[in-house]
Amino acid sequence: MAKNLKSGDRVKWNTSQGETTGKVVKKQTSRTKIKGHTVAASKEKPQYIVESEKSGKRAAHKAGELRKGK
Repeated sequence: MAKNLKSGDRVKWNTSQGETTGKVVKKQTSRTKIKGHTVAASKEKPQYIVESEKSGKRAAHKAGELRKGK
């Protein structure tokens, strides 16, 4: 589990296609929408907006789903 992530950090996460790498775009601390899905982030339960290196697509993930990459 990754903690204290910041913009630009390289991270890894699992998808149905296997492990994906990318970078943290920002820490989200309020509700927002990404690709039509509501991200229920808050100051108490932040999520991280990440961008895939392979596809360039963005998604939101909880800190527990991300691992710091190299």
